[in-house]
Amino acid sequence: MNTTTLATDHAACAALLKQSASNFALPIRLLPDAKRRGTTALYAFCRRADDVVDDEPDREAARRSLGHFASGFEAALAGDACDDPVMRAVVDTVRRFAIPADYLREILAGVRMDLDRQSYDTFDQLRTYCQRVASAVGLAAIHIWGFQSQKALGPADACGLAFQLTNILRDIPEDLCRGRLYIPAEDISAFGCAVNDLERGRIGPEFRELAAFEVARAESYFEQARDLDALLSTDGRTVFRAMFGIYRGLLDGVRQAGATIFTTKVRPSKLVVIGKGLATLAVGTRPWKGWQ
Repeated sequence: MNTTTLATDHAACAALLKQSASNFALPIRLLPDAKRRGTTALYAFCRRADDVVDDEPDREAARRSLGHFASGFEAALAGDACDDPVMRAVVDTVRRFAIPADYLREILAGVRMDLDRQSYDTFDQLRTYCQRVASAVGLAAIHIWGFQSQKALGPADACGLAFQLTNILRDIPEDLCRGRLYIPAEDISAFGCAVNDLERGRIGPEFRELAAFEVARAESYFEQARDLDALLSTDGRTVFRAMFGIYRGLLDGVRQAGATIFTTKVRPSKLVVIGKGLATLAVGTRPWKGWQ
């Protein structure tokens, strides 16, 4: 591939990351050039796939668009001509860092689940979704960052679950507006809550217990994800600590919000969240337990 074109392709991914104002933007900047470009391309691929589903109100149209996106990835991976700079950049990244392509296929399968179902009966079902849309991203990312052994795969999976469960708890009202509810029905029932009450904003004391339970589950995956720190390259450890700190700060905001997470999207101060991420970066793993 022409190197000038490739540089332009990666620049397009960087522009998409900048435009998104993602929490990942600052940590990604901490990586050296090649790994930063690769991680940014992976982010852009995921962002594009998400937007196919979230920005198209017609579910069947979204399904066709996502199918076209997936076919485009397979074609580009096979070496066919491609006019999509993000797709060219992510295929370059897959090849350059020997990322198993099945991780990206899993990401697309997870995005597709948002077209196939709007709620989950059990946590086992939700975990599969989270592993596809988040853990698979983390597993692909550590191939870019560098890791020491296969032992890194388990904590990377747990990290994806921790991050995605945090996203879910932060975004409950927004997801409800889209007709989606990710809190498992078995959890809602176990705490004596009712979906009808949730949808109508009738949040009784039982919802406070439900919120605490969901936060504790996310925290358990953060605990499992800690082990990843010692299994990454120095570059990987730097970006991981920053991302971990930022998401741990978001979960702190969710915990503090209590039952209001069911009616109001949690929006902790970005400066506070980023500050916690940078504190994690500065002193390693020491602050993590203290934030819980």
